Amino acid sequence: MAERKLSSSNFHNQSFLEEKCALNELIYILSKRWMTEVLFSIEEGNSRFTNLKEDLEHISDHILADRLKFLEQHELVNKNYIQGNPPRTEYTLAEKGAKLSDLLGGLCTFAENEMKFQ
Repeated sequence: MAERKLSSSNFHNQSFLEEKCALNELIYILSKRWMTEVLFSIEEGNSRFTNLKEDLEHISDHILADRLKFLEQHELVNKNYIQGNPPRTEYTLAEKGAKLSDLLGGLCTFAENEMKFQ
């Protein structure tokens, strides 16, 4: 994922907002394309890269790998290596990821029932 230029006004604005409240940083992270959908797909039981790819049919391999890596780094998903022939990798929601997914589910319900986007 491309890093923001440290001298840009966008970087300074985002830094200011993140210092005001950690929620601003979380919203920035979750606003990245596919982030929430990857999280929801894992919650729905798509635990392998190929299953996620099938569920999120328009996501590129590069973006999916990037989002999985990010979610793992922030301890929202667990990456499990399963020995065998061939070895497999599976993803599951971590406890923190399950809590976040529940909160996001509530926001989805609010958006669908209370907001008029169309």
